[in-house]
Amino acid sequence: MVKGVFGLLFVAALAVVAALLMGDNPATVSLFWPPWRVDVSFNLVLIVAVAGFVFGYGALRGIAVLRELPRRARRWRALQQERATVGLALQAWGHQLGGRFVRAQGAAREAIARLQTTDRDTVPYADALWVLAHLTAAESAHQLGQREQRDVWLAAATDAMHARSAPEAREGALLRAAEWAIEAQDPAEAARWLSALPQGAARRIQAVRLRLRLAQLRRDSRAALDMARLLAKHRAFSPDAVRSVLRGLWVEALRDARDEESLCALWRSLPGDERRDPARAMALLAHAQRLVAEGLMDAVGPVPAPVDEAIRTAWAGYDTLNGPDRLRAVALIEPWLVRLDTAWLPRLEEAQRRDPSDAGLQYLAAQAYRSRGLWGKAQTLLQQAVRGLDDRDLRRRGWCALAELAEQRGDQAAANNAWKQAAQA
Repeated sequence: MVKGVFGLLFVAALAVVAALLMGDNPATVSLFWPPWRVDVSFNLVLIVAVAGFVFGYGALRGIAVLRELPRRARRWRALQQERATVGLALQAWGHQLGGRFVRAQGAAREAIARLQTTDRDTVPYADALWVLAHLTAAESAHQLGQREQRDVWLAAATDAMHARSAPEAREGALLRAAEWAIEAQDPAEAARWLSALPQGAARRIQAVRLRLRLAQLRRDSRAALDMARLLAKHRAFSPDAVRSVLRGLWVEALRDARDEESLCALWRSLPGDERRDPARAMALLAHAQRLVAEGLMDAVGPVPAPVDEAIRTAWAGYDTLNGPDRLRAVALIEPWLVRLDTAWLPRLEEAQRRDPSDAGLQYLAAQAYRSRGLWGKAQTLLQQAVRGLDDRDLRRRGWCALAELAEQRGDQAAANNAWKQAAQA
């Protein structure tokens, strides 16, 4: 509305200017063409000049439009081809999501055929459409169990020449191929696909997740642990899941440690907060006991450094553990009492005095007294502990210790009774 009003005002202003300029203008224009002379009104000359300009401009624009027609026709045909190809690609993807894999494969084939018969330079995003159409066809073939056909589509989707202007789509195809290889339990093939990723794409969360799964498939616990920590750094897990996953992977890596050196390296690799976890400390102590039993670690001499740190960690977190975990910590610390330094005895005494009703602390302090020849104190605490221990193995070990103490002082009746209780525990 406002534009219309201003347009009328502009036309009126032109009319006023024309009236003022041409309404009472006696000027003439003389044209000399020997031997002739022509006198023409200035107003007529002005009108002819304006009309000539308009006609010339219109003629030039008409010629330009005529010359543009072939290009517009080519553009229109390319646009129709692009719309048809995009429509087929979307149709294929929709069928794929809906579980209609045969139809999805058919639509993807049609899209690929159109791209093959079209000048790809005239179709925007032709490379991306090429990759997506082949990837959709490969997805459908994978779901239908057509492994050979899937590999053919996949090879075309990951071809660097055809995907030169669509690197992101090609990276997605590489990640999907790696995932299929992992699902097929083929670590070599999965590693090959992952190695084809550019450096930047290899650090993405999805790529790191696949590397984690690959490490687990290879049973490479250390690599899996590194990948899990990288995912935790990127906040790919919830805090609770992070703790659970990292602890589980660390325990798996612990099983691969077969000597004191590897055990120490694995313990040192833990960050500070994880090294203060009593659950990890108890897992290390249990594994260290297995290594001692298998003869892979010394059964005498000073306590190995990682074991000593694990004992300190488990002891520091003793108050935070529930009942069964406390008894498990006691059972894991007890075998190392003989090899611990003398500073541990005052610690155990102090803890037992702070909580005299804790049967686990009674048992642990009693075994510490017994290992240092303080048999009287050991017997008193053991007699209290065996009545309060809920763990059958600890109770049996307590009765066995009482039987040995009774034999050492020559009380065979008490020893026989203790052995009987140990057998019934």
